[in-house]
Amino acid sequence: MEKTSQKNYGTALYTIITVFFFWGFVAASNGIFIPFCKTHFDLTQFESQLIDFTFYGGYFIGSLILYFASQASRVDILNKVGYKKGIIFGLVLSAVGALLMIPAVGSGSFLFILFAFFVIALGFSLQQTAANPFVVALGDPSGGSHRLNLAGGINNFGGLMGPVIVSVVLFGTASDAVPKVVEISSINTLYYILAGLFLAVAIFYSVTKLPSVTSNETMENSPKPNGPLVVMIAGFLMVAAAGPLAELTGISASVFVYSSLVITLGALLFAYFVKKDSASLPKWGAMRYPQLILGMLAIFTYVGTEVTIQSNLGALLAEPNFGAMSNSDIKPYISLYWGSMMIGRWTGAVSAFNLSRSTRTILTIVVPFIAFAVILFVNHATGTDVGNLYAYAISIAVMIAAFLIGQEKPAKTLAIFGTLGAVAMLVGLFTEGQVSIFAFVSGGLCCSIMWPSIFALSITGLGKYTSQGSAFLIMMILGGSIIPPIQGELADSIGIHSSYIVPVLGFLYLIYFAWKVSAELRKQGIDIEKIEAEGGH
Repeated sequence: MEKTSQKNYGTALYTIITVFFFWGFVAASNGIFIPFCKTHFDLTQFESQLIDFTFYGGYFIGSLILYFASQASRVDILNKVGYKKGIIFGLVLSAVGALLMIPAVGSGSFLFILFAFFVIALGFSLQQTAANPFVVALGDPSGGSHRLNLAGGINNFGGLMGPVIVSVVLFGTASDAVPKVVEISSINTLYYILAGLFLAVAIFYSVTKLPSVTSNETMENSPKPNGPLVVMIAGFLMVAAAGPLAELTGISASVFVYSSLVITLGALLFAYFVKKDSASLPKWGAMRYPQLILGMLAIFTYVGTEVTIQSNLGALLAEPNFGAMSNSDIKPYISLYWGSMMIGRWTGAVSAFNLSRSTRTILTIVVPFIAFAVILFVNHATGTDVGNLYAYAISIAVMIAAFLIGQEKPAKTLAIFGTLGAVAMLVGLFTEGQVSIFAFVSGGLCCSIMWPSIFALSITGLGKYTSQGSAFLIMMILGGSIIPPIQGELADSIGIHSSYIVPVLGFLYLIYFAWKVSAELRKQGIDIEKIEAEGGH
């Protein structure tokens, strides 16, 4: 009986890990789908970035719905319903979104396609909120972090495969004797498969006996954060309303696009600087802690920076000074970017195992190149000439040195990788051609370890508000919704190459965060050298 139970749990774990794969797959494939839609629907660069706006906005809105509903009812709704049912409902919702993509593509309406993306992401938001604690519960608790690392590694592999598979679906392989006739309807088969897989996993979970996963933490009633969160919703909606507001007022749409960032950052800065006396302090909940608000800004900036680099990369590669590539030619660079995230996270996962220092050092050097070989193989298997990617090994060597210098300390590691990211973006801005492309793509290496480092520093010292603080941090995936459209709007006015000043500014804030949050934690008597990074996003 015990063996059967363990086998069922193992099967459940492997099944849910496949869902982690598709989270990464769909998010990364946007790097191919965005420039394709820009050409197909004759969009501006800003309009093309609305794919990210709706996709990551779905995560933000989904998280907010759960939070406000739980606050209103004084009950953690997902905990009450059960994480298993939450995953099932999330899978069904994403399946509905995937099926909606079929009529959306058939209608020829870009807005309908955006809505389908939003529904898929709403389902993902619910799945991710429930899946992480569920993965920890599927086995020995002491091995929970290893299972999360495994799931994260599969998520990263999905990020590598997404651009490759979507490119093949749309454009065929480079070795095809006859070039494929490109039709947007080619994507339909992929979304049928996605919907089928989501529903199959949902059915599996509904008929499988799994452990009951609940949280014993009390629901903290904290009304004060509601104000800044509502204001951030207004900032989010400002992007969608920019066009209609411009027509209504005669004011340039760019003013409203940029104001979305001002509103969002203003809400968080208000929460940071507002005076909190002894009477109001408990009402602020997790936002009473400066490290949490600084961390919310950091997650917002990090996710936005990570997403905007690759979402605008297709337009950059179409420029004459960057190869004048067609949409069918950009696949290896988009997959290399997301593959760089995989390289960094696989390398970071080495520290999760109880190894001797010498073994850990050897693996820190070897694992990145194994991951790089996987990227080259996947691209080569689809007929792509990968010879011009070999030089990227130099960037990987720099990343390995940064890992060794960082010594697995979140603040130190974040400062080092933030600095490398800013330098890489500046190199990309002041050069052209292959050097510039590799500089921008290496932003993926720099972003790869930032989520766990930021998360660990931000929730340290929160005590009973740790769970609430974690929820606030996850909401800040909003950065992936707002920052790419802002770079797109900037690109429409000053050019796509110059618009890469946006990720430079993003990395600069992350350097500041590493310094500032360290100072704040020291004020609270916390030794930052003893903080360990949390599981990756």
